[in-house]
Amino acid sequence: MLQKIITICNAKGGVGKTTSTASIGACMAMMGKKVLLVDLDGQANLTLYFIPDDDAIEVSIFDSLVDGVPLPVINVKENLDLVPSSLEMASAEIALTNLIAREQLLGKLLSEVKDRYDYILIDCPPSLGIVTTNAFLAADEILVPMTPELLPLKGMKMLDSFVSSLQVIKPSVKLNGVFITRFNHRKLNKVVAEALRNRYADITFQTSIRENISLAESAGSGQSIFEYEPNSNGAKDYLELTNELLNHLNIS
Repeated sequence: MLQKIITICNAKGGVGKTTSTASIGACMAMMGKKVLLVDLDGQANLTLYFIPDDDAIEVSIFDSLVDGVPLPVINVKENLDLVPSSLEMASAEIALTNLIAREQLLGKLLSEVKDRYDYILIDCPPSLGIVTTNAFLAADEILVPMTPELLPLKGMKMLDSFVSSLQVIKPSVKLNGVFITRFNHRKLNKVVAEALRNRYADITFQTSIRENISLAESAGSGQSIFEYEPNSNGAKDYLELTNELLNHLNIS
């Protein structure tokens, strides 16, 4: 097994972070890869993507990080498992403050299950605190979904600085890939997308995810985009992106 841990992060919400984690993970699973999704966001949107009834969640990643209980792994599809989040994760920054080695708790938890999977995908909260630090330090690869708008582009500088600050703890940590989401053919989208590709030429994926209503509709349906609307642009784009990502991982 290749066994890669991939963190998907952006400090700005609404960029397609959770949709990307769910769609890439589901696509990998369809290809026969064993995949674990980890939901670190207190909004628990990735969890709701596959388990619409949040009352069904009895133990979450919060309990593992704060109380040290084993990761609550739930099988949601063939080849696809999920570690759910809960609303308690909204208070995780405070709850983790006084714990020893708090920045590396997630890495330790994942080391106990890593051998079961080809890929582990981590969905981060839209913030740069202790929880995201855990996700970055646990990762082999860090991917950033970004909408082609001016503010998210400026936010990349903050993300760069955050990653640089973590290199004291883990020298190998870096941004490994950037991809564009919610792309349309308006002039501003094209200008910002071009600026992104120029600034991050070495790590920007060729595949862009086009704006697609089916992606929004599939969230919370218990179905991935490949089940909900397999012929949609969303399904086609995430298939292409996943293939590009797998090729990148195989040569990196």
